[in-house]
Amino acid sequence: MCAAADPSINSNGALIEVSGLSVYHGQLCAVDDVSFKVERGEVLAMIGANGAGKSTLLRTIAGLHQATSGSIVFNDQDVSKMAPHRRVTLGISLVPEGRRLFTSMTLEENLLVGAHYANKGPFNIAKIYELFDWMHDRRRQRVGQFSGGEQQAVAIGRALVTNPQLLLLDELSLGLAPIIIERIYALIPEIIAQGVSVLLVEQDVTQALNFANRVHCLLEGRTSLVGTPAELSSEEIERAYFGSHLSGYSQSSHGGAG
Repeated sequence: MCAAADPSINSNGALIEVSGLSVYHGQLCAVDDVSFKVERGEVLAMIGANGAGKSTLLRTIAGLHQATSGSIVFNDQDVSKMAPHRRVTLGISLVPEGRRLFTSMTLEENLLVGAHYANKGPFNIAKIYELFDWMHDRRRQRVGQFSGGEQQAVAIGRALVTNPQLLLLDELSLGLAPIIIERIYALIPEIIAQGVSVLLVEQDVTQALNFANRVHCLLEGRTSLVGTPAELSSEEIERAYFGSHLSGYSQSSHGGAG
């Protein structure tokens, strides 16, 4: 069941438009004919259960997976075949699931990796230290000594220092304590205020609904529901998330990676 797409979406104003995207891992179809847009200045939440194809979708947009078919148009430019580092320089930046930091390097060295590909914009290393006020004093400490929440903050800082127009956030809450999740999500409005659009992959439906302008649900690689948090009922979301044969399960009963 699919809700009607948000009527406020204007195809001429979309920052990124994904059309008919399919991605295979060998013979396995991970993403099947998925289409959506992210408008400038909005948060689009991509939700779904473990194995739904959410992370594969983000990694394909970032250029880390090759699409089998379909297109990715960013700022009116087809980036479907473009190398990952070129997508970064155009303004697409990924905070990957599991952070993927250089743990033997210092906090500041990790930020400098991102700054190497920096576009003009509001974010530099000094701005990241303002955003995360604990970082400056620990900038020379190796990130392998940091907690999971601290490492997540460094990963976000590394992505932001590239000055992205589109920030891809993959499972921010995975493995973190609730208080840390709350602190990290509290930064999203400030990031949006700097002119950054966000495509958020999240398995925590509550977090997604709290911060998203629109929601796009995947089930076994396919679109199962689209709409705004206000117009979608909990029953619709539950059916789209788990499938009709599992509709008796509660949203909170699911955990694990996306």
